[in-house]
Amino acid sequence: MSNDKKPTNMGRPGMHALGKKEKPRDIKKTLKRIFSYTNEYKFRLTVIFFAVIVYASAGVAGTYMLKPLINNYIVPFIGKSDTDLSGFITMLLLMAAVYLLGVIAILTATRLMVGVSTGTLLKIRLDLFAAMEKLPLKYHDNHTQGELMSRFTNDVDALRDMISQGIIQLINAGLTVISIFIVMLVLSPVLTALMLVMLLIMIQIIKFIGKRSRNYFVKQQNALGKLNGYIEEIIEGQKVVKVFCYEQNSKESFNERNEVLRKSAAGAYTFANILMPIMGNLSYINFAITAAIGGMLVVFGRLDIGTIGAYLQYTRSFSQPLTQASGIFNAVLSALAGAERIFAVIDEEPETDDGDITLVNAEFDEAGQITESSCRTGLWAWKQIKENNEAFLTPLRGDVRFIDAYFSYDGEHNVLKNIDLYAKPGQKIALVGSTGAGKTTITNLLTRFYDLDQGKILYDGINIKRIKKDDLRHSLAMVLQDTHLFTGTVMENIRYGRLSAGDDEVITAARRANADFFISHLPQGYQTVITADGANLSQGQRQLLAIARAAVADPPVLILDEATSSIDTRTEALIEQGMNDLMLGRTVFVIAHRLSTVRNAAAIIVLENGQIIERGSHNELLALQARYYQLYTGMFELT
Repeated sequence: MSNDKKPTNMGRPGMHALGKKEKPRDIKKTLKRIFSYTNEYKFRLTVIFFAVIVYASAGVAGTYMLKPLINNYIVPFIGKSDTDLSGFITMLLLMAAVYLLGVIAILTATRLMVGVSTGTLLKIRLDLFAAMEKLPLKYHDNHTQGELMSRFTNDVDALRDMISQGIIQLINAGLTVISIFIVMLVLSPVLTALMLVMLLIMIQIIKFIGKRSRNYFVKQQNALGKLNGYIEEIIEGQKVVKVFCYEQNSKESFNERNEVLRKSAAGAYTFANILMPIMGNLSYINFAITAAIGGMLVVFGRLDIGTIGAYLQYTRSFSQPLTQASGIFNAVLSALAGAERIFAVIDEEPETDDGDITLVNAEFDEAGQITESSCRTGLWAWKQIKENNEAFLTPLRGDVRFIDAYFSYDGEHNVLKNIDLYAKPGQKIALVGSTGAGKTTITNLLTRFYDLDQGKILYDGINIKRIKKDDLRHSLAMVLQDTHLFTGTVMENIRYGRLSAGDDEVITAARRANADFFISHLPQGYQTVITADGANLSQGQRQLLAIARAAVADPPVLILDEATSSIDTRTEALIEQGMNDLMLGRTVFVIAHRLSTVRNAAAIIVLENGQIIERGSHNELLALQARYYQLYTGMFELT
C-alpha cells in the first residue's frame, strides 16, 4: 500500500490524547448525563436511596440507644448485687434488631446497585462502540488504537466503581454526617462547637491533600492510556521489532512511559494513603479532647454519663464517614474525568452523509427499460427520487471521473492538485508513481473516506456526494496490501465481503481467486478457525482470502491497492488467472509498485507530487521515454 502523506501519530501514543482534560470540566453536566442512562432504573434507584437512608438511620439510632442503656440500666446497677436484667436484655435485643435492619438495608442497596451499574455501563459501552463505528476514517488515523481501547477499559472501569460503590458510599456518608451532627447538637451544643473547630481543620486538610491526590489520579489515567497505546503498537509490530533488533529501544521507550505512570501513581496513592492515617489521628485527638471536656461537664453536673457515652461514640462515627468521603470523592472525580473522555468520543462529529441516491438491484423488462428488482440479479442501478416522488434509475456502469480535484489532509499542504482522470466502464486503470505521490489518496477519495477540498468526482455522471456512502461503498470492493482477517472461520472471513452470500457462492469466489486449493488443505477446510489476524496463515494465503472476499462481493468497481505485493511470482500468476475473470466487464483501479502487473492496463496514470504527469498505455508511455520509462527500466526508483 503506498504511503501517501496523511497525518498519523502511530509510534507517538497520546499525542492526540483523548484524555487530555486535567479534571472534569462540568461535574453537574457529566453527572446528569450519566444518570440519563439510568432512566429505566428509577424504581430501583428509589429503593436504593431509601435503603441507604435506613442504613444510615440505623447506625445513628443504634448509637443513640447507648444513652438510655447507660442511664437507665448500667448506672442504676452499680453497687447492686440483685438486679433484674430483663429490661437490659430487651434493650440489647432492640439495639441488635436496629443494627440488623441496617445490615439488611445496605445489602439490598448494594445488590440492586450492581444491577443498575452493569445495565448502565452496558448502554454506555454500546453507545461508545456505536459512536466509534460512525467516526470518519480521519479520526482513526489521528488516534492510536490504545487510546480508544483505554476508553473501553480504564475509563469504563473507573466509572463502574463510581456507580456501583462510590455513589452509595457518598450518599451514606452525607446522610450519616448530617444525622450525627443534628443528634450531637441536641445532646451537647458546647461539645458540638468544639467538634466544629476540629471539623474545619479536617476539611482544610482534606482539601489540601485531596486536590493534590486528584491531580495525580488524573495524570495516572492519562499515563495509563498512553502506555496502553504503546503496548498495543509494540505487540502488533513484534515481527518488525525483532527483525530490526529494536527490543532494547522498545524497552527503553516502555520504561520511560512506565516511569511516568509510576510517578503519577506513586503521587496519587501517597496522598490518598496518608489521608486516612492523618484523619484517623485527628479523630483520636478530637475524641480525647471531647472525652476530657465531657468528663468535666459530667463532674459539674452539666451532662449525664449516658449522654457523654453516646456523644463520644458519635465523635468517632462522625470523622469516619468524612474520611471515607474524602477518599471516595477523589475516585469519583477521576471517574467523572474518564466519563467526560468517553462522552467526548460519543459526541465526536460522526461521518456525515448527505447523499440521497441509493443503489438497488435492477433488471430489464420486456420493453428493454431498466426497473428495480427485489432480488439479486447481478445488475445494479442508481435510484434517485424526483420532486414528484417518482423513482428515476440510472444504470450502474462504472464510469468514474475526477474533475479538477484538489485535496489536503491537514488543510494546508495539497496532496493532490488539479487531478483530471477518467475510467470508462470496464477499463483497468493503473496508478503508479513514487511513494507519497497520491495514489492511495485517490482511492480514499473515491470511497469517500475523505472528501475533496475542491473539484468533484462523478460516478456514472453523478456527483458521488449525492450518493449515500453505504451504497457507494457497496458498489466498490477493495483489496489492500495490509490484509485484515477477523477471528472466525475461513468461510466467515470470505463472506465478510457480502454477508448474504451462501456457502456455494463463497466457495465459487474462493475458486475465482485461486484460494480454494490451499483452503481445501487446511485442517478443517472452509471451517478452519482463523485467529490472531490469520497468524496461522502465510502472507500470500491471507492475501488470497482478501481477494476472495472482494470476489464474493462481486461489485462493478474494484480497487486493488498493492493486492499482489506480498505474493510470490507463481501465486501471483494463479491470482491473475482468477482476477482476469473477476475484472472482466468491471472498472478496476490498480495501484502497484511491481510495474509488470499493470502492463495490460487500458491506461496507466503516472503521479508525482500529487499531480498527473503522464497518461497512456504501457507501450505509449515507454515510447515517450519519460518518467514511466525510467520507472519501468529501473532508471528511477519508485521510492
